[in-house]
Amino acid sequence: MAEDVVVSRYRVAGLTCADCAETVRRAVSAVEGVDEVEVSFATGLMRVAHHRPVDAEVVAAVRRAGYRAERVDGAGAAAEHGGEAWWRGSRALATLLSGLLAAGGFLASTLEAGQPWAVTAWAAAIVVGGLRPARGAWTALRQRHIDMNVLMTLAVVGAAAIGEWSEGAAVVFLYSLGELLEEAAVAGTRRSIRHLMNLTPPEAEVLRDGRVVPVPVAEVRVGERVLVRPGGRVPVDGRIAAGRAALNEAPITGEAAAVDKGPGDEVFAGTVSENGYLEVDALRVAGDTTLSRIIHMVEEAQQRRARVQRWIDDFARRYTPAVVAAAALVAVVPPLCGAPWEPWLYRGLALLILACPCALVISTPVAVVSAIGRAARWGVLIKGGAHLEALSRVRVVALDKTGTLTLGRPQVTDAVPLDDVARLDGAAPGAPTDRLLALAAAAQMPSEHPLGRAVVAAARARGLEPAPPESFEVYPGQGVRARVQGMDVVVGTLAFAAAQAGLDPSAAAAPASALEAGGKTVVAVARLASPGRPACWLGLIALADEIRPGAAALISRLRAAGVRRIVMLTGDAEPAARRVAAAVGIDEVRCRLLPEGKMRAIEALEAEEGGGVLYVGDGINDAPALARASVGVAMGAAGTAAAVETAGVVLMGDDLDRLPRALDLARRALGVIRQNVAFSLAVKAAALVLLAAGRLSLWLAIAADTGATLVVVANGLRLLRAPAGHERRAPEPAADTTAPSRTTA
Repeated sequence: MAEDVVVSRYRVAGLTCADCAETVRRAVSAVEGVDEVEVSFATGLMRVAHHRPVDAEVVAAVRRAGYRAERVDGAGAAAEHGGEAWWRGSRALATLLSGLLAAGGFLASTLEAGQPWAVTAWAAAIVVGGLRPARGAWTALRQRHIDMNVLMTLAVVGAAAIGEWSEGAAVVFLYSLGELLEEAAVAGTRRSIRHLMNLTPPEAEVLRDGRVVPVPVAEVRVGERVLVRPGGRVPVDGRIAAGRAALNEAPITGEAAAVDKGPGDEVFAGTVSENGYLEVDALRVAGDTTLSRIIHMVEEAQQRRARVQRWIDDFARRYTPAVVAAAALVAVVPPLCGAPWEPWLYRGLALLILACPCALVISTPVAVVSAIGRAARWGVLIKGGAHLEALSRVRVVALDKTGTLTLGRPQVTDAVPLDDVARLDGAAPGAPTDRLLALAAAAQMPSEHPLGRAVVAAARARGLEPAPPESFEVYPGQGVRARVQGMDVVVGTLAFAAAQAGLDPSAAAAPASALEAGGKTVVAVARLASPGRPACWLGLIALADEIRPGAAALISRLRAAGVRRIVMLTGDAEPAARRVAAAVGIDEVRCRLLPEGKMRAIEALEAEEGGGVLYVGDGINDAPALARASVGVAMGAAGTAAAVETAGVVLMGDDLDRLPRALDLARRALGVIRQNVAFSLAVKAAALVLLAAGRLSLWLAIAADTGATLVVVANGLRLLRAPAGHERRAPEPAADTTAPSRTTA
């Protein structure tokens, strides 16, 4: 029997480039029992799939490779404190000592008879600063892998062999300094993720056995009651059992405006109670909260690489061996043909340093993770570099109507009983209208569809409390079929109800058309045939939905952002769809679409436009279209795992205003990536020209490589800064967290 595979997550300290991540990946992959390893240097996250306990061996393998690993669980608890500060670690100390020794060597070389002391100081600088890369080089060579540590070690050993001790010391110091600065710079992207982690308090106050007990958040169990004091953060996802408060949900939705919530309302971990005391029943444990899912998604988004990143990685895999081979030829061939050894060996060592494509490889992931981290602070989840790149190329936007352009809170405006409803045996007492609403509401009690919820709400408003159906079946995009009061009832579109009940739709077509002409959505209700009971029409229910405030402004902003075509896709009738489209400024409407029809419409748009189609939807009905579009955007998905899984981009709040922002951010990110790639290649080209002219020293080669890497990292980190007007922050918890007194039995 196959053994169960477990996935463990680790935070790896000291990763500064893709070579580092690859070295760690290879080292951990060699551990017995490990099936798969993924390492992202941009986030410092490692995921290990294994079929037996391997924690100690994984940590030891990472340590042998020259790095440090720490197991993290849930929302990354071990990483909350960010680990050791980069300027306090052993790398910083080694860099400082190496620099001081190198400087001492240069000072001694200026003194008469000081050359032996200078060589000694330079040699010591090489040993102190080069010990770490030498250990990494040995690990890489054992893995049959050439990385920057191998190239650096060979260059420094070669420099010492030809007596260029000062050059070797300068190279070691500059390389170590560059690695240190890169670690500090890349830490900026990781800080944006740790900001999300720190939004959840480390402890929760839990009511146990009539007493309030502080416990670690990770130990809160589903169903336990948690207390949230005024100004405090909600520790877990839950449902309010007592109390009312204005909750700031910016960590989840990106919207800083407080939302009033009371008993029965759901709350999310990391949100802030601005002014009220709450008792919350936990619905999800710490590692499964909405905020935890956001953090995991942001951390793991780098695994979904953009096409440009895949191209760069493929290029780097070919570039490095090719340049290493060229360096060997430069160092060996001219001397074999009679040229002096020393200058050509020197040039070969310089070319060896240029073989590292660090700046090129790091140019994309830092920009991608910075953009994803920035968007997450807005409440926009972009699930990886591939989706970010696709978002930057969007030229066509297709939108669902109900719940997207409208509020998704339709209200019943008309209930039109047909003759047969008055003759129903066992139907609800009262007027025919009440009977129709009671049956339709009972059939749709379990439904999550906005129309179904509206019918139930209308029945309750009339004092008709519907009972749950005896059986219930959903037909996405069409309607429901249920057994109510001993009858099989169907509620849905006119065509669906007619097909299910075997009825002639023309009997209800005239009143349905009259209602639809007013821009209303019509739901048909029919009874299916049963022994002694023929199938019959029961009536029609008309509903109207309110257009989302700001929908028209959103359409204008999308056009201003370069979207050249905007299409509405809906399962609704044409009059209702046209009413909404005209109000918001959309010219192209496709109506009466089932989920498969929406997917085919997206396929047609993709074919017409050659790709670049974005689809925005809010429900399970939209899943096929979300999956088929170049970019699927799910909105209002806070707490909805299905929407998060299907779409490439998720708007956690119920606000489309973030969509133009996301398009702008994606295009800026692609621009930064292009700048970084062009700059990296230009620096390499300039260095090669200097090398050909015999003017490239070893220290200048490493300075060019390190300098280019730092420039592209800094350029990518610019995406962490929000453009003017885009910043939204959750407030810090208030200092005064005194709760009202509470008496317990």
